[in-house]
Amino acid sequence: MGGAGTVDPGAGAWGRPLTHPWRAIIEALAYGLRAGCAWRLLPHDCPPWQTVYHYGRVRRIEGCGEEILAVLRARERTGQGRNAVPRAGALVSQSVKGTERGGRHGSTAARTYTA
Repeated sequence: MGGAGTVDPGAGAWGRPLTHPWRAIIEALAYGLRAGCAWRLLPHDCPPWQTVYHYGRVRRIEGCGEEILAVLRARERTGQGRNAVPRAGALVSQSVKGTERGGRHGSTAARTYTA
């Protein structure tokens, strides 16, 4: 059954059935995000941009993007022979040496031009 916690809204969801295949909508979302283009500039073989934008907005509001990333991350880690969830993290801090002079100072002097 589809619902708020699932990725596929067409699997038993209430309401109007999907006009476009769910895979085509997901691929159009991925294309738009990867290309960084405006929604109206999606290729013509994709579903209409309004449909793609709607489902992308709904999924973003529901927070499904984070769930999808977590599943993909766990799948990739187990494929590499590592634990699905990292056990510990290492924080590395690096100190950056500041300027010897304190306070505000200008970087260039004022220039005068004579004609």
